Amino acid sequence: MAAAAILPELATQVVIPVAAAVGIAFSVLQWVLVSKVRLSPERRGEGGAGKSGPSDYLIEEEEGLNDHNIVAKCAEIQNAISEGATSFLFTEYKYVGLFMSIFAVLIFLFLGSVEGFSTKSQPCHYSKDKTCKPALANAIFSTIAFVLGAVTSLVSGFLGMKIATYANARTTLEARKGVGKAFITAFRAGAVMGFLLAASGLLVLYIAINLFGIYYGDDWEGLFEAITGYGLGGSSMALFGRVGGGIYTKAADVGADLVGKVERNIPEDDPRNPAVIADNVGDNVGDIAGMGSDLFGSYAESSCAALVVASISSFGINHEFTPMVYPLLVSSVGIIACLITTLFATDFFEIKAVSEIEPALKKQLIISTAIMTVGIALVSWLGLPYTFTIFNFGAQKTVQSWQLFLCVAVGLWAGLIIGFVTEYYTSNAYSPVQDVADSCRTGAATNVIFGLALGYKSVIIPIFAIAFSIFLSFSLAAMYGVAVAALGMLSTIATGLAIDAYGPISDNAGGIAEMAGMSHRIRERTDALDAAGNTTAAIGKGFAIGSAALVSLALFGAFVSRAAISTVDVLTPKVFIGLIVGAMLPYWFSAMTMKSVGSAALKMVEEVRRQFNTIPGLMEGTTKPDYATCVKISTDASIKEMIPPGALVMLTPLIVGIFFGVETLSGVLAGALVSGVQIAISASNTGGAWDNAKKYIEAGASDHARTLGPKGSDPHKAAVIGDTIGDPLKDTSGPSLNILIKLMAVESLVFAPFFATHGGILFKLF
Repeated sequence: MAAAAILPELATQVVIPVAAAVGIAFSVLQWVLVSKVRLSPERRGEGGAGKSGPSDYLIEEEEGLNDHNIVAKCAEIQNAISEGATSFLFTEYKYVGLFMSIFAVLIFLFLGSVEGFSTKSQPCHYSKDKTCKPALANAIFSTIAFVLGAVTSLVSGFLGMKIATYANARTTLEARKGVGKAFITAFRAGAVMGFLLAASGLLVLYIAINLFGIYYGDDWEGLFEAITGYGLGGSSMALFGRVGGGIYTKAADVGADLVGKVERNIPEDDPRNPAVIADNVGDNVGDIAGMGSDLFGSYAESSCAALVVASISSFGINHEFTPMVYPLLVSSVGIIACLITTLFATDFFEIKAVSEIEPALKKQLIISTAIMTVGIALVSWLGLPYTFTIFNFGAQKTVQSWQLFLCVAVGLWAGLIIGFVTEYYTSNAYSPVQDVADSCRTGAATNVIFGLALGYKSVIIPIFAIAFSIFLSFSLAAMYGVAVAALGMLSTIATGLAIDAYGPISDNAGGIAEMAGMSHRIRERTDALDAAGNTTAAIGKGFAIGSAALVSLALFGAFVSRAAISTVDVLTPKVFIGLIVGAMLPYWFSAMTMKSVGSAALKMVEEVRRQFNTIPGLMEGTTKPDYATCVKISTDASIKEMIPPGALVMLTPLIVGIFFGVETLSGVLAGALVSGVQIAISASNTGGAWDNAKKYIEAGASDHARTLGPKGSDPHKAAVIGDTIGDPLKDTSGPSLNILIKLMAVESLVFAPFFATHGGILFKLF
């Protein structure tokens, strides 16, 4: 028998929950620090102490003003955004909750029927000489895990949205003291979300494993098969969060831009624009709540994929707890590594100039990756035996601990490469975006052509990075290697989410500065924060898409093994028809989501035009627009439009598995993975490039940029049109596609026992 891991089971049982608790405590500390920025001017002049109180210090503008009305105005706008976001999420969760309840019942019925709802023990699937818990138990526990994953995803997204709406006005007010103070406030708020999500996801999964283990005992095969429901629940919620939030935010954004900036020639976030509050609400429900649920889903699925494969490897067969939960140990170390990294941005170094913002965010990625590499080496040495076996399509492959370290490390560094390539193609500091901006000289058509070309080209290096990661990790440790490579890419999720959430918070801060009538100087600072946030948001999407490719491949491998498919032969008609249909699904899904944004934006444009045309004094600024109607249009449209694309993704594996069987379904999964990854990267980067090309012209920071401006010039109008076309690509279709490929794979794995037993009805009939 192989040597055991150095770290004993008791120590492992302590390390994982302690790391999660540290992550939660750190997020609470960051929230306390953000809350020290006061939003109420009531205490001004208390005791005539001058700068004695934080609020007195806060409301002194550099221009020498003490305008308390601005503080009150910021608080009022923040409340409007927060109420709009909360209202939308509650409405969305009500509909999604109903859908999830029906799906939970389906999980129970389908998995329970595998053995006719029998309560007798059954032979294990992988070890026929042993007995495992009944299929009914698997049905019950998979359903419970599904609900746990869904609720954790919901809560993560909701809390992320609350902290973002809590911090946006505070970031605006801190911008009056300097760009460094505003950056720290926005970044700390992002860190609250990052650490809360990473730690709570880990803690709930750890608790579920231990509680389920009380019933399952030595049946680790059944235990971890049931745990896969956790990943399915997380991703199901993420799909609706991303699609619903994406439709909401882009309907408002497109409506606000087309009428406000192009037709009426008023600035972005001008309080006269009726869609401006809906636009700011959208940043929170789409880019914060949706993105949080998305990355939580990726984390849950990569963990579940690794655990399922490990349970039928030597770790599971010999009941070695510490190596079995190696994926959870990697995530635990990730939380500590990200905690140290965050201090570099908020405490060790101070940003003093606008030009330092983007490098500071990029350093977060580099530092966290470097620290995490050391952490993975440590955890691989302590948590794994030197030699062990990994399940590899019916055989056991001998692997050494250093090989597994390489698998995790290659995923981690591939994520960094994807991040920097994404940054190169979407940041206006580099030539690709500057070329797109330059193409605006000759109008919107050339801008669109250049932007599409940039998006297609940006796919090349990330795909090579993903391909190399898959080849190396699969060669070293089969599908388990691919699963932990995905986990490696997501191991710095707390930092990734903090950087990602920072973007929408800064965007909102700029909107609030404009609406509150703050000086041009303050708006310049918030715009600089926002431009850096746009690039980092694109980097975050790159991470999410890259990890989704690895996660879905690992889940695909687990599904093929569980469904007892010996080989997936693309030359057989059953598989090939699945392959070609699967490759089509991302196009069908993108068409649905983009049309949804288009039809919702159409209603928004009509409403904004109506208000400008019929409300006297609106353009002069003497009358307030009707913000509430625009918020309602976005809410109603997104709730109605998110159901069809969601249903397409959720029902496809069920329909294909039941009617055509597991071989055709394996083709569908492979096809969707291959085409979905390409479209997702291209769409996200094209949209990001168009957005930053517009910001490049607006900022006018270089001689070249000034020749294209100012705002309202013909090149600027062409850039706004490009940005408007790119909005649904980068914030709705692109990011949602990575959930499509993950969700279909994890759903197929959860339902694999049913499909293997009862699937392929049509082929059985003929």
